[in-house]
Amino acid sequence: MFTSPEEMQALQRVAELEPPLSALEDRLAGLAHALCSNDAQAIDARADELHRALALAIGQFAQAARSGGVPGALRQRLALAGGRVAAQREALARATASLDRAIDVLLPTGPTPPIYDAGGGAGRPLHSGQLQA
Repeated sequence: MFTSPEEMQALQRVAELEPPLSALEDRLAGLAHALCSNDAQAIDARADELHRALALAIGQFAQAARSGGVPGALRQRLALAGGRVAAQREALARATASLDRAIDVLLPTGPTPPIYDAGGGAGRPLHSGQLQA
């Protein structure tokens, strides 16, 4: 079976791009597992590994795109991996915001005025949504 130079180049591109893409997908799975286990050290380590794998994969794909293109199946897998990165980033941002709100409730930053003053009136101004008795 004879193979054209274009087919050989496409096969070579797949062989060059598959390892960094597989590594990226593995690092994404590792970070997802660490996030589910709530292991802060593992999350930090997996996030660092993911960052390096993502930088390597993007560099390899950019180089391949400049020198003739990226096979469609690999481009699709990279796009899916990018979507997973974005979803994990969003989930982490939501968890961080939730934690920040909980910390603010548990550990107020400044002195809180009393709910009632010495005369029995409202010591704090009412916020919208609060009921006044």
